[in-house]
Amino acid sequence: MQHSSSRFGLAFLLLAAPAFAQVIHGRDGIRLDAPPDVQAIPVTDDYFGTKIVDNYRWLEDANSTETRAFIDAENAYTNTYLQQARIHSQLSDDLDALENVSDETAPIERAGSYFFERRLAGEEQYSICVRHGWTGKDERLIDPATLSRDPNTSVELYDVSRDGLLLAYGIKQGGADENAVYFFNVKTHKTLTDELPSARYLSLSFTPDGTGVYYSRSSKEGSLLYKHAFGTRNSQDTLLFGHEFRGEPLGGSDLITGSVTDDGHYLLVQIERGVPPRRVDIVFRDLTKPNSPFDILVWSLDARFSAIYAKGAWYVKTDYQSPMGRIMKADPGVMPEAWQTIVPEGKNVIDHWSIVGGKIYVNRLVDVKSETEVYTLDGKPAGGIDYAGIGSASRLIGRTTDRYGYFSFESYLAPPSIFRVDTETGKRDTFFQPKTPFDSSQYELKQVFFKSKDGTQVPMFIVGKKGLKQDGTERLLMTGYGGFNLSELPEWNPAWAWWLQQGGWFAVPNLRGGGEYGEQWHEQGMFEKKQNVFDDWFAAAEYLIANKYTSPEHFAIRGRSNGGLLMGASITQHPELFSAVWCGYPLLDMLRYQRFKVGYYWTTEYGSADDEKQFDYLLKYSPYQNVKMGTAYPAVMFFTGDSDTRVDPMHARKMTALLQAASNSGRPVLLHYSTSGGHSAGVSVDQKIQDDADELAFLWTETGQPPHGGNAR
Repeated sequence: MQHSSSRFGLAFLLLAAPAFAQVIHGRDGIRLDAPPDVQAIPVTDDYFGTKIVDNYRWLEDANSTETRAFIDAENAYTNTYLQQARIHSQLSDDLDALENVSDETAPIERAGSYFFERRLAGEEQYSICVRHGWTGKDERLIDPATLSRDPNTSVELYDVSRDGLLLAYGIKQGGADENAVYFFNVKTHKTLTDELPSARYLSLSFTPDGTGVYYSRSSKEGSLLYKHAFGTRNSQDTLLFGHEFRGEPLGGSDLITGSVTDDGHYLLVQIERGVPPRRVDIVFRDLTKPNSPFDILVWSLDARFSAIYAKGAWYVKTDYQSPMGRIMKADPGVMPEAWQTIVPEGKNVIDHWSIVGGKIYVNRLVDVKSETEVYTLDGKPAGGIDYAGIGSASRLIGRTTDRYGYFSFESYLAPPSIFRVDTETGKRDTFFQPKTPFDSSQYELKQVFFKSKDGTQVPMFIVGKKGLKQDGTERLLMTGYGGFNLSELPEWNPAWAWWLQQGGWFAVPNLRGGGEYGEQWHEQGMFEKKQNVFDDWFAAAEYLIANKYTSPEHFAIRGRSNGGLLMGASITQHPELFSAVWCGYPLLDMLRYQRFKVGYYWTTEYGSADDEKQFDYLLKYSPYQNVKMGTAYPAVMFFTGDSDTRVDPMHARKMTALLQAASNSGRPVLLHYSTSGGHSAGVSVDQKIQDDADELAFLWTETGQPPHGGNAR
C-alpha cells in the first residue's frame, strides 16, 4: 500500500465546527448545544490506486494534548445529556438491587477443599475463597479491597496446586487484559516473594510437584511458554516452547497455551493459529523423563483440535472432516483418519466437552439451547444432564480423576446457578444459587426463525412480559455479535432484566459468523462473507417491526467489540431502522484496525486492507469509511475507555468526530469515555452500575415518544 498525507498543523480544536452544526434534541425534553467543535485535518492514503481520506487521523494518538482535550470536551457533552435524562437516578437504584447481589464461581476441587471466587452483596469485587470440605465454612483468602484503594482493582483465581497448598492468582486494573501474577500459601496465609510481572498471560498451570509453574505470555512478537521455579529470579525462567518448532516459525498471531495432564504425566501444549484459530496444533512432553523432546499429537492440519489425557489415552475433540464436531481417541504419530471415533458427529454442534470421573460430558447446541450427553470412554451412551427449560449450561468442570464435576446454568430470565454432579450416580446438588429480585414467572421466552436476505433460516430469542402489547408502540432492545465462532446463548444480564422489568421487549438473533450451527455457520460470516452477518441482523430487525414487536422510533440496539462493528454497520447501512444505538468498545475503521493493539490477531476472521482483494470487501462495509455527510443518523452513544487494551479506543474517538460532523438528524451523537473501564471484566460493582445506568438511560430515553412534529426516529 502506498501512503501519502497532507496535514495541516494541529493548532486548536475549536477551529472547525461540524458541517451540520445545530441544536441537538434528545427525547424526553433533552436539549443540547451543537457537539464540541473538532478540527478536520485530512490525511490521504492510497490503497492500490484508491484514495481514502481520513479527517481524524490525529485522534489515533491517545496521549496527545489535543486528543485528551477532545476526550474531556466529549465527556462533558455526554454528561450534559445524562444530567437531563430523568430516568437516570431511578436506573441507578434499580440496577443496584439487580447487580449488588452475592455471586460465586464454580469451584476448583483440590485435596478435599474447594477454591472459588465470591462477591457478597455490598462488595465491589470478587475475593478468592476456600471451603474445606463440602459442608465446611467458607474462608476468604485474597481480598482485593486490602490490596488497593482503587475499587477497580480485581483478582482472578488461575490454578491451585495438586495438594491444595498453593494458589496462583492475578491482579489487574479496570478492564485491561494485562495482569500481574502472585502465589499464595494457603497454610501460612502468606504470599510468596515470587511474582510474574503485568502482561497478557494465556495460561498458567502448577507443576505436578507444586515447586513451580508453567505459564505462557503473549506479546506482539509472539507467545512463549516458560517454566518458573519458585525461589528463582524471573530472568532464570526456562523457555520451553515458542519462536519455532521443527523449523516452522511461530508468529505474533500464534497463541500458545500449556497445561499439565491430570495425572501429572504430560505437559500439553496447544498452538492456536489466529483468533479465532484457523488451525490448532498440539504437542506434548513426557514430564517423567527430564528434558524429553516434544512429541506431536497433531500438526499442520487446517482444523481445530482440543485434547484431554485420561486413563492412559489421548481424547481429542475436532472439526476435522466434521464441521459439527466429533470426539476421537488419538494415536500420536498417525493422521486423524486412523484415529478411533468415540462420539460421532451429529446434526447438532458440540459446544463444549470435558472428561470428569472417567466419563465424557458433551454439550451440544440444539437450536442454540444446551443439551448434555454422557458417554463412557469407549463411546457408549451413559445418560445425560437435564436442564430447566431454555438456557445455557457450562461445560462440566472437574478433573478426569475427580468423582464430582460442577456446571452453571442460566438464561435470560435466571441468573447462573452452580451445581455439583456425582459422576457415579448422576445425583445433583446445589453449590450456589443467587438471590436476585427478579420474578421470572412474569415473563415469557420464545424462539422464532426468520429468513435472511439470501433465504437462510436464522433463529432469534424474544423475551417480554406476559401479555405485553404487540402493536408496534413498545420499546425493544436487540443485541447481537456474529463472529469469531462464538455462540450467543441465553444468558443472564442485569441490564437486560431491568429493560424487561420496565415493559420493553428484548431480542437476540443468532447471526452467522457465530458457532451456533458449527464451523460452516461461522465461515458464512467471515472475510468477504461478513455482509451476511449484517444482512441477518437487518432481517431480524425487519421481522420484529413487521410483527409489531416495535417500530423504528422505539427500536434500540447495542453491541460491543465485534458487536460494536455490527452497530457501526447498522448506523451506516440502515440508519432508518433504529432510533438509538449503543456502540461499545467497537471496531469501526476496518482499513486500519490491524495496526493497533492486538488487531493483527483478527486478520484470520476479517482479513486485512494490506491485501488488495481483502481491501475491496473491507472498504465496502467498514463503518468509518461509509459515513455519508448530510445523512439523518439515529441517536448514538459510543462507549470505550483508556483501559481497553484489546480494541483500540481510537475507533470510537474517530467515529464520534466524523458522525457528529455528518449527521443532520438533530439527534445526539455522544462519546462515553472512561479512564478506568476496558474490554475485559474487572471494574467495580459501583462502576458497572454507573456504566449500565448511563447506557440504559440513553437507550430508554432515545426510544421514547418523539416530540410532536419532531424526527420520526
